[in-house]
Amino acid sequence: MSVHSTAVVHAKARVASSVEIGPYCVVGEGVELGEGCVLRHHVNLEGPSRFGQKNVFHPFCSIGGRTQDLKYRGEPTFLEVGDENDFREFVTVNRGTSPEEKTILGSRNHFLAYAHIAHNCVVGNDCIFSNNGTLAGHVTVGDFAVIGGLSAVHQFCRVGRHSMIGGCTKVVQDVLPYMIADGNPAVTRAVNLTGLQRKGFSEEVIRGLKDALKVLLNPKYNLSQAREYLIEKGAQTDEVKELIVFLKSSERGVVLR
Repeated sequence: MSVHSTAVVHAKARVASSVEIGPYCVVGEGVELGEGCVLRHHVNLEGPSRFGQKNVFHPFCSIGGRTQDLKYRGEPTFLEVGDENDFREFVTVNRGTSPEEKTILGSRNHFLAYAHIAHNCVVGNDCIFSNNGTLAGHVTVGDFAVIGGLSAVHQFCRVGRHSMIGGCTKVVQDVLPYMIADGNPAVTRAVNLTGLQRKGFSEEVIRGLKDALKVLLNPKYNLSQAREYLIEKGAQTDEVKELIVFLKSSERGVVLR
């Protein structure tokens, strides 16, 4: 373990032998750092928090801080982080609000400068948060989602897999998987074509999603009617079926038109 002489590591922190801790970092009580993690300098980690392997923390990020929820009364709460995440400058991630709940981040996510993940959020794998991308509390983000710069997601919303939120977007309802949401307030603009092509989705899958979106945006249907039409149409791809399930399970409604 390489620890700079100016760093402060709490005696009750658990730090793997291959971790690198740079100048003026603070690793608090209850923090667990897995093999290969790197703290550049001026990093603040608070616990109880558990980090997997090969996470990289850039200057002035503050990860595992206490929730900003006004209901919090000082109970021990938790943050759980996977492997190979990249936390750029001034990123903030808060622990959960109550002991039975966690903030959970998956693996291989990129959190660009000033991104914020609030209490009780669940973020999947391989997501990108552009600069100042912000999640309020209790937000769920699916795998491979992209959160645009200076955008904000309202509490209890869901962001579907392989979706993209445009820059400076205000999200107050669920964002459909595989779609692009943009605007203030957000609307669904199109299928996330470039993102899906880069991930190797077939033309058949993309065409099916485009056809489904046309139904959802058709002004002669309300959302329930459009969903039922898609169900009755049958023979959908797995991705369209996922879209239907997402629609049926939405509690806040979805970003559409």
